[in-house]
Amino acid sequence: MLQYSLEFGILSKGISTILAGCIPTSAIAYLTRSLNASAGIIISASHNSFEDNGIKIFCNNGFKITRSIEILIENTLHDNLYDSSYVKPFGCSHKINNAENKYINFCKQTFPRNMNLSQFTIVLDCANGSTYNIAPKIFRDLGANVITSAIFPNGININSNSGSTNTLQLKKLVVLNKADIGLAFDGDGDRVIMVDHLGNEVNGDQIIYIIAKQYLKHNKLNGGVVGTAMTNMGVVLALQKNGIPFFASQIGDRYIYKKIKEKNCILGAEQSGHVILLDKHSTGDGIIASLQVLMAMIENNTSLYCLSNQVILFPQILLNIFFKKDQNLENNIEFQSALKKSKSILGNTGRILIRQSGTEPCLRIMIEAKDYNKIKKIVGTISDIIKLTKINISNI
Repeated sequence: MLQYSLEFGILSKGISTILAGCIPTSAIAYLTRSLNASAGIIISASHNSFEDNGIKIFCNNGFKITRSIEILIENTLHDNLYDSSYVKPFGCSHKINNAENKYINFCKQTFPRNMNLSQFTIVLDCANGSTYNIAPKIFRDLGANVITSAIFPNGININSNSGSTNTLQLKKLVVLNKADIGLAFDGDGDRVIMVDHLGNEVNGDQIIYIIAKQYLKHNKLNGGVVGTAMTNMGVVLALQKNGIPFFASQIGDRYIYKKIKEKNCILGAEQSGHVILLDKHSTGDGIIASLQVLMAMIENNTSLYCLSNQVILFPQILLNIFFKKDQNLENNIEFQSALKKSKSILGNTGRILIRQSGTEPCLRIMIEAKDYNKIKKIVGTISDIIKLTKINISNI
């Protein structure tokens, strides 16, 4: 329904469209550039459930539109978009022939021709999303023994108990099948979370460390690595130990890209699995990032477990503090008291980051420290005080 409505609006303004079918977000970025289109649009719930379906827009160079353009579009939505007194000639609707194969070939070209994946058994969790057909083909074409999960999208089961935000089933499948690695994409395929052969989760922070070391080994690392304020301090220290500079951006892949350009880097990632390899693609791509990690496993003749364990992660706990829309936590004495007490417990051995959710009335609090017992104590302190204020709290 969203596709038909969106296409009608575009055609009614005299602009023609090309339909690409059900493919990942990063495939649209690639096709927009390769077909010299004016823009690219993907309809997806990203890593969320189907109720959150929306659109992402790319400029003709394959990069996401800027926030200023987003605001302009949002403001325009408040105006009357259709003037019946002035009708332009309608545009024409076309379809891309072999869009899926074009993208598959593009992804495979990022993997060395003299290598294959025949030594690997790989479990793919496609989140009942856009990679359901494409990802298995790519990894099988490269020689891997592929076991699939969540590859039956029906329009409403995207990311349901699957994908990069829920790796429980993937962990079970990896261990049960004695697989070498598990890959969990999100609904639109621009994120990946990995699972090693023992069932341990490997997130975006660890993935970018593995790739950065590989780039350094091949003398391909420009500048350093861009992460976010949420990037685990263990990863930051490990990068710096290898002489790789680290730069922090705001949370969100658009801000990572902005910082990458600002610092003249090519690598960036956030913990949730967005991994940007600017020498390979203009946007985050879960499949391409996975191929780079598999290449590192082959070249180093080692497992994902060994590669990721080169980083000693600091323990982290994330809390969601839900509140009514009319509540102002900044002026809440009990809440501020809890934060002050927590920071005194932590001292200079860790950090507390607080940010407002962009999608719901919620504060997200990240607590990180070398000592997990200190984190548990802080969580208890905040929880006890929050309960007294009748604000909901959840541990994520």
